[in-house]
Amino acid sequence: MTTTISTADARKNFAEIVNKVAYGKESIVLTRRGQKIAALVTMDELELLKDIEDHLDIEDAKKALADPGKNISSLEVWKQLGV
Repeated sequence: MTTTISTADARKNFAEIVNKVAYGKESIVLTRRGQKIAALVTMDELELLKDIEDHLDIEDAKKALADPGKNISSLEVWKQLGV
């Protein structure tokens, strides 16, 4: 279950909200002026998101390594990036 709450209300009830997330396994979406701006999730959910991101990064790296492409020097990369 996901609950939506304003940042103003979250400040007033911070301890209760943290408990809902940590112990009640409830996700909380924070809003400011009616716009969703952040979310509070359990550590398990955060770890899952990190694992998914790592998996996607590994898949992208495998694809990049499989593509022979054109080799360019680091100086050329930095030049292209304006560094």
